[in-house]
Amino acid sequence: MSSTLDSLPPALAKIVQRFQRATEPKRRYEQLIWYAQKLPEFPETDKVPENKVPGCVSQVYVTANLNDGKVAYQGDSDSQLTKGLVALLIEGLNGLTPTEIVTLTPDFIQATGLNVSLTPSRANGFYNIFKTMQKKALECKLEP
Repeated sequence: MSSTLDSLPPALAKIVQRFQRATEPKRRYEQLIWYAQKLPEFPETDKVPENKVPGCVSQVYVTANLNDGKVAYQGDSDSQLTKGLVALLIEGLNGLTPTEIVTLTPDFIQATGLNVSLTPSRANGFYNIFKTMQKKALECKLEP
């Protein structure tokens, strides 16, 4: 488990540790809601099909921009819990290079313990959000 943490970017490792300390599912949900509330307002103009995360039951949108070689994400969801998942990933991945994001493995999702607290469709959605964010990071890297 700690080997997973050691290989994570610092912000993401801190988030994983925070969730590992929350042993009860209710506490994990409360943390997700807290993350959701911290998420900045998402522009309505960015709620377009190319920013929609596929394979999510909820409506989830993610954008990525490159600032000085680092990825800056924005995101939103119509579900508070899913919005929390988006916010958690944004906080953990913002400021990394596209290469750092693309090479991350989704193992940290299990390390948070959220996969056992979430319904199968939400856990799958969490994975899909992460994969979409990786795809967007790669697109940032490929753009001139």
